[in-house]
Formats: sequence, structure tokens, C-alpha cells
Amino acid sequence: MIVVYVETVGGVVAEVSLEAVAFARTLAAAGGGIPVDAVVCGPLGDAGPKELAEAGVRTVLHADAGEFDVFSGAAHARAVLAAREQTRAVVLMGGGTNRGNDVMARVATELDVAMAANVVAFEGLSPFTVTRQVVGGAALEEVRLGSRPAVFSVAGHAVEATPAETAGPATLTPLAVTLEPGDLTVRAVSVEAVDTEAAGNLKSARVVVGAGRGAGGPEGFGDALELAELLGGQLGVSRVVTSLGWRPHHEQVGQTGSRISPEVYIPCGISGAIQHWAGCASSKVILAVNTDADAPMMTKATYAVVGDMHEVVPAVNEEIRRRRG
Repeated sequence: MIVVYVETVGGVVAEVSLEAVAFARTLAAAGGGIPVDAVVCGPLGDAGPKELAEAGVRTVLHADAGEFDVFSGAAHARAVLAAREQTRAVVLMGGGTNRGNDVMARVATELDVAMAANVVAFEGLSPFTVTRQVVGGAALEEVRLGSRPAVFSVAGHAVEATPAETAGPATLTPLAVTLEPGDLTVRAVSVEAVDTEAAGNLKSARVVVGAGRGAGGPEGFGDALELAELLGGQLGVSRVVTSLGWRPHHEQVGQTGSRISPEVYIPCGISGAIQHWAGCASSKVILAVNTDADAPMMTKATYAVVGDMHEVVPAVNEEIRRRRG
């Protein structure tokens, strides 16, 4: 039995969770066709069971008590543990998000077993061996999970969220969860809506113009935005930019943002920390602009221009406009 912790956003099943279910199906097939169940905490929209059915889920164990209306890692972990008790699952897994890794780490701690985060592949069931991303996705590590149940999370985009060849019933079943004192001490108190359309455009853009700390402040992105518009692309930013509140999170490229694979990526004023590189390494061509010739992004780029983005980018914009008449 495999149990997948499924995240929802406003009652809608998260894409990364559908990817995790697809990964679970592959694992289930290797194990002789064992069932795949899902645990959902909190509100679940009408489309949720249908999506999970199309993904091949047998049973949706739903913890819908009021305590689950907001996210709490400890409370959600209790739900996964309750599902394990009910199903006697040999594999517990979730998506490799901040929440997914939080919940699965708590589950592993309670069960006193190892937990592998950000898994991208598996090989063999006895012993069960997984390959996972480490160092922000710059390297891969092979891990043997000898304990049962096996506990891990699946890295985002490790597999596609494809539908199952045969849909499952996805029978909606209430899940009774007994919470411990203190399980709700740390919990989300508010949720900010994300511009999912803008984030999707960034992931699918053929050209992405990046801007980092070198922008200098909230007002320093005009030239990069203009270049993105001239090239028919999208703006992407580094983590420090969103952490400082200069730009919205949906524009972030990196391990905790969007992973992009455009034809051309133009990072300007971005040093290229390993977390950012994890999100842009699949770019076909990288043209970096930075004052530091030895910055990691400059040394990895296909082409590099040593200079201030506030001088280089306006000059490029002017030349594009000139050539277009």
C-alpha cells in the first residue's frame, strides 16, 4: 500500500501532488500493482476527487475537521500517520514543497525512520533505493531506504502529472485524526493568493529576462521589464529580490520558485547562487550580465557581458528599437 500526502490550495489539488501520485503509480506498478491512496487535509473542492480518480487513486482519506482549515505541519503529519495506521502502508510520500517536506519529515520522526527529500527516481524495491536532488538540485545522491515504511518526498517536475491508464474510484472516506496538545501551536494564519497565470507564463516562456540584487531596489526593474517585452518574454527574479519585497514571489526563479527552460535566459545582476541555478540550469542559452566576471552565473553562462545592468540593458533596448525602426 502506498499513501500520498496531497496538498490543496483553496480546495484545488496542487499540481505537485498530482506529480507525486504519478510517481506513486510507477512505484506501485513495480510492486505488482499495489493500491495508491491519498490523504487530503482541509477543504477539498468538487473537482478534487475527479482529478485524483483520473490519477489512479483508489481511496481519498479526507481529514476535514475544522482544525485542518489552515495549514499546520504537525496536524497534517498526524493525518498521514492516521492513514498509515488505517492502511498499513509500506510507502508514505508527498510532494517536494516546503509543506510536503515539512509534513513528511515530521512523519519520519514519529516513526523513527529515515526520510529522503526531493526524490527524482527509484531503483529496485528490495532494497528500496531512491535518487534525490541535493545542493539545490546541482547534484544527485543515491539513498537506500531500508526501514519500513519508506518515507520520502518527490521533487517538483521529476515526473509529469499524467492521468492513469485506468482511472481509480477515488472513494472519498472520512479520516479520523486525534491531535496532540501543541499540534496547532505553529500554523498558517493567512494565505496570500498567487497569480498562477503569471507563474505559468514564466515557466513556459521562450525568453526570460532575469534581474537580481543588481537591480538596486524596487524601482530598478524598468529596463529589464522593457527588454522582456521587446523580446516577447517574461521577467524572472532571484530569491533575494522577492525576500526584500522588491518583486512578487510568482516571478521568482529557483529551487523555491519556478524552474524554467527557455530558449534564452538573460540574467542581469544575478550572482547565480546554487538555489537560483537549480531553477534555470535547463535554459538552452544563457546570456549573463554582471559587474563581477567571476560570479557563478557568469562562469556558467553561454555568453557573459561584464558590466552594470543599468548601462548594458538600456543600450540593448535602444539597439533593438533602432533596428525595428
